Amino acid sequence: MASGGEGPADGSPDWADTSIDLSSPGLAKASASMLDSGEDFEVLDEDDDDDLSELPPLEDIGTGRAPPARDDTQAPGSEQAPEEASDVPRAAEEWLDVLGSGLLKKKTLVPGQGVESRPRRGQDVTVRLKAMLEDGSMVEDNPSLSFTLGDCDVMQALDLSVQLLEMGETALITSDAKYCYGPQGRSPDIPPHAALTLEVQLLAAQDAPDLELLRGGEKIQLANRKRERGNFYYQRADYVLAVNSYDLALKTVGSSSKVDFSPEEEAELLEVKVKCLNNLAASQLKLDHYEAALRSCTLVLEHQPENIKALFRKGRCWHSRASTVRPYPSSKRL
Repeated sequence: MASGGEGPADGSPDWADTSIDLSSPGLAKASASMLDSGEDFEVLDEDDDDDLSELPPLEDIGTGRAPPARDDTQAPGSEQAPEEASDVPRAAEEWLDVLGSGLLKKKTLVPGQGVESRPRRGQDVTVRLKAMLEDGSMVEDNPSLSFTLGDCDVMQALDLSVQLLEMGETALITSDAKYCYGPQGRSPDIPPHAALTLEVQLLAAQDAPDLELLRGGEKIQLANRKRERGNFYYQRADYVLAVNSYDLALKTVGSSSKVDFSPEEEAELLEVKVKCLNNLAASQLKLDHYEAALRSCTLVLEHQPENIKALFRKGRCWHSRASTVRPYPSSKRL
C-alpha cells in the first residue's frame, strides 16, 4: 500500500480530554526503565541545568535539505550565505573568505568547469576528501564521499564550501573548529577545538531521488540515515541540528508514494516514524519548545497510545507549561 504524507506539525494537543499523573508510581518506574531501552539512543537526562543560551531558536533552522550528517555546531541558516563568485581572475583570486569572518576560507588548486557547473543545495554530491590537522596529521582520506548538499550530513565546513566548487575543481579549505567538530572534537583522532585543513575535489552532482518513487527499503534506509544523524547531534548537545535532522527523516517517512509497500515495510516505516517523533520531542524539550514537543508526542500517541516515552514527555510538557498557560491538569491519564 502506498504511503501518505504526514508531518510532525499535523497533530495538536487536546487539553480538555487528555492528562497524565506524573506522580503515579507506575509511570515513575516506567520512565526509569526507558534508560535501558535498546530501541534508540533516546536519553532521558531530564536535568534542567543545560546552558542553551547560545543556541538559536528552532525557527532559525533552514528548511532546505540543509541538515543530516554534519559534525559541526553551527545551525543551518544562521550564517550568511557563501559569497558569490568574484569577477577577479582566478589566478589572482587566492583565498576566498567564504563567510566574511575569516573562519572559513577556500583556495582553488585545480580549476573546474565553470561557475555554471556548481552543485545546488538539495543535490546529492560526491567528493574526494582529505582532512588534516594544523600539524599536518591526516585524520580522514576518503576517495568517494557522498552526501546531500545542505542537509548537514557532513561537517559544516565541507557542506558550505562544496556549494562553491565547480565540477572537477580541487580546492583547499581552511576552517575554524566551529565549522568542523567544535569543542568536543572527534575521538580518537581530532582533539577538541581543532581547526582543520581540507583538500576537496568535486567529482559528481545529481538531483536527489524523488521520494515518491523510492521503494520501501530505500525509504527506510534514507529515513534511518537522517535519524541517526539527528542522534549524533543530540549526543553532542546540538539540539537545533538534531531537530533539523529528525524533521528531514520525518519528511522522508511521511512523503506520499507512487510505489506499493509490503505490510512489513509499512510497519517498519511506522516504527522509524515513532522513533523520530520521540527523539524530536526530546530535542524540542531541551530547547524549551513545549508546544512543538506536545505536537510530536501527540503524533506518537495517535499510533501507539501506550508509548511510555511519549506519555512521559507529554507530562513533562504540561508540568513545564503549568505556570504560564493554565492550572496543571489533575487527570487520570491519557
